[in-house]
Amino acid sequence: MKLSSGKIAVIVIFAILAIDQVVKIWIKTHMALHESIPVFGNWFSIYFTENPGMAFGLKFGGEVGKIFLTVFRIALVALIGVYISRLIKRGAPLGVMVGIALIFAGAVGNIIDSLFYGLLFSGSEGQVATLFPAGGGYAPFLQGKVVDMLYFPIIETTFPTWLPVWGGEEFIFFRPIFNIADSAITTGVIYLLLFKRGYFLKK
Repeated sequence: MKLSSGKIAVIVIFAILAIDQVVKIWIKTHMALHESIPVFGNWFSIYFTENPGMAFGLKFGGEVGKIFLTVFRIALVALIGVYISRLIKRGAPLGVMVGIALIFAGAVGNIIDSLFYGLLFSGSEGQVATLFPAGGGYAPFLQGKVVDMLYFPIIETTFPTWLPVWGGEEFIFFRPIFNIADSAITTGVIYLLLFKRGYFLKK
């Protein structure tokens, strides 16, 4: 039986969410914050960090800003969900459906962290977190931190001292630490922009 593009999109969403959450829960219950596990020499490692706010660890307005940001993300995901349902009704091509599904799954994956991880886990500072701690979690509802772990410092060097402004400073490429959900969002956006933008321009 041939699956429709809509059903394949749903499968992609659940698969990404499952992988993302399994990896994050394993990291939280097996590693302390800032602990690192080398995977491929110095080029790739599992480095446990938590993102308290926006992308790349940026913060926005303290606790109130965090709540606002999470609510905004939920509203955005709801809109994407409505858009996906419309694409299904239109019979959108498989590539378009998969690209949107990747973005949706990635967004939901990070929202789950923000909503529930503060309630479900103890803190990870200097210790491995406990799932369902007796004394309660490390943060209230909507105040959870997003778990990041994928680190690719492919190039680590120091700028020459004669270089203006940055001379003598350390340079790392690629510095950001991210997760499966972030990867899904980035992959979906790049794929749609490169290969499926014609579909949206026509619509």
